[in-house]
Amino acid sequence: MTARDIREHFISAADWVDPIETVDRIIIGDPEAEVSRALVSWISSFEAVRAAVERKCELLITHEPTFWAHAKELESLAWEPDSPAHSLAIEKKEFIEQHGLVVLRVHDSWDRWPDIGIPYAWAQFLGLGKAPAAATPTRLQQRYDIAPISLDEFARQVAERTASLGEPAVQVVGAGDRPVSQVGIGTGCFCDPAIFQQLGCDVSVVCDDGVYYWQGLQCSADNQHPIIRVNHGTSEEPGMVTLTQYVNDTFPGVEAEHLPHGACFRLVGRL
Repeated sequence: MTARDIREHFISAADWVDPIETVDRIIIGDPEAEVSRALVSWISSFEAVRAAVERKCELLITHEPTFWAHAKELESLAWEPDSPAHSLAIEKKEFIEQHGLVVLRVHDSWDRWPDIGIPYAWAQFLGLGKAPAAATPTRLQQRYDIAPISLDEFARQVAERTASLGEPAVQVVGAGDRPVSQVGIGTGCFCDPAIFQQLGCDVSVVCDDGVYYWQGLQCSADNQHPIIRVNHGTSEEPGMVTLTQYVNDTFPGVEAEHLPHGACFRLVGRL
């Protein structure tokens, strides 16, 4: 099994992905490298890259970028050549090449993979069920129906689950005693509260990289649409668990290991 074989499997099974324009590609490394061990991580941070080398993995499968640009990552190394980011990118690139590591990005395909892809895994992690009651045509924003519960109590239930991913508290916009029962689920940039409302949602669970305070959150507040906001890494970590299991179940001779990432920050404050 080569890195190219694994990439082509995801592309060939995802008819919603443009194989030419997609970011799902081998970012760096030899496409013909044989793979027996793979490390799966939400983002290919320098920490994840080093972990893959230390664990003797030939392949690092990442959902988010390696060089801090959504597309054309290696081309972005030419930007601002005198900046600290440029020198760090060169150091990271040389480290990967020196150790013969291959980095494969699996993003566009896994975002919509049926039943176990990113939004499905997130909803199941939150205990909302496996099948959405409604969804956009792309399935990237979904609605799950639950028994009526107050906004704050539902937010506490979300926080109890996200605590295991490093986010023990969630941000809440809206009256805490307001009953909610139709929950919008989305991740990344696909968590527009206006679209959730079109789906009939009475509360939206969004992520910080997808909804801004001055824009979507304030509009929702003015519209009295409750919001629960979590970190991007938190919301997509369950999908990395299912991706790791999928690799283990699908590619004979390849052993995949999940490197947890979770929330991208720590909370510090007064007790």
